[in-house]
Amino acid sequence: MDPEGNSENQGPNAVPHYRLPLTISRRTFLTRTLLAASAAVAAPIRAGAQNANGSFDAWREAFRSRAAARGVSEATYRRVMGPIKPDTSVYAEIRSQPEFNEALWQYINRRVSDWRIITGKARAKEYAPLLTRIESEYGVDRFTMLALWGIESSYGEVIDNPKYMRPVIPALAALAWGEPRRRSYWEAELLNALVIIERGWSEPKEMIGSWAGAMGHTQWMPEVWLHMGVDFDRNGRISPYGVPDDALAGTARFLVERGKYRRGEAWGCEVTLPERRGGENGYRTYAAWRELGVTRADGAAFSRPDDKAKLSVPVEGGPAFLVGQNFSAVMSYNPAFSYTLAVVHLADRIRGAGPFVRPFPGSERLMTLAEVQELQRRLTALGFDTDGSDGRVGRDTQRAVRDFQRKVGMSPADGYAGLKVLARLRQGA
Repeated sequence: MDPEGNSENQGPNAVPHYRLPLTISRRTFLTRTLLAASAAVAAPIRAGAQNANGSFDAWREAFRSRAAARGVSEATYRRVMGPIKPDTSVYAEIRSQPEFNEALWQYINRRVSDWRIITGKARAKEYAPLLTRIESEYGVDRFTMLALWGIESSYGEVIDNPKYMRPVIPALAALAWGEPRRRSYWEAELLNALVIIERGWSEPKEMIGSWAGAMGHTQWMPEVWLHMGVDFDRNGRISPYGVPDDALAGTARFLVERGKYRRGEAWGCEVTLPERRGGENGYRTYAAWRELGVTRADGAAFSRPDDKAKLSVPVEGGPAFLVGQNFSAVMSYNPAFSYTLAVVHLADRIRGAGPFVRPFPGSERLMTLAEVQELQRRLTALGFDTDGSDGRVGRDTQRAVRDFQRKVGMSPADGYAGLKVLARLRQGA
């Protein structure tokens, strides 16, 4: 989910080409789909393209045999697919481009927000027994699990919010019928969803998610639900909704089995580089990095000097990082460096660590919860609707900020709810 509440499946993430190997990221396909959509030079999917596979009724009848081959009974197919009307609004979603362009520091500040840090610490206490069980069973660090949960669904607060989510079966049916570039994938995911219903794990009305079909606390696609899901609350069915037990355990299983997460190993750390650099390509042990003059930015010793990591400096002049296998494991959940860095940094902040030691060039410090709430109140008072003042920056707040920036001549009008915008609002008051 996009902070705090908008589907991140429409941002830098996603889902696979025509078949989904069990080892592929749950979102690689959607990334490729969005790239394909933009590469189409804004050529819209016209009604004829949507109907290239015939009428929906004809397609639905032909699809019946595919479902039967997967073990979906005639009764289930008739009950689920019979009354379905395809949600053709997904065609516009798949063509849409990101509305806001963010620098890396802005992306991280919005996702590693004060609200998410505060709420994550509260959830760490509230769900301590569950997180202990997950650590014991899978070896995945509890703070990594909390950070994924926080970024994907704001700790479960938006999983059934109709403002951000929609019924999944009509959306997948529309994509399987009428999205020509990745039809085989969407058909496979619709079949996975039907198998879930056949098994009694869910009902169509319960399956609410993003336009691309990602559902629940940690935004599972049906394939992940079907193959990585765990009945961790032992209630006889697997569900990404309700209590977070199944969702968090299944996500931990994903990180271990598909991401090759290593028990007890850190994701990496921020480091300070020597003035004279060289020989820094590839993986090497932390001890070897230390020999090259690379040290932890916080001054602490490397806790596991024999583990391996590689150097990453995502923005010249900004913080440098050593990133290891568990960074790659988190990236398997969403193949974007920015997303992964946000997750592991949020995990560290919930754990009690501070912000990055070296700031990104041109960055602002993270706004406090009270400052974000003040910004939202001031914008709303001026007629720029932020849809509340809860201290959580979603698309409504971004749009309100952008409109305010344009009105007062602030440049760039990037929609970033930061200290400069707050200062200008106070100036106006």
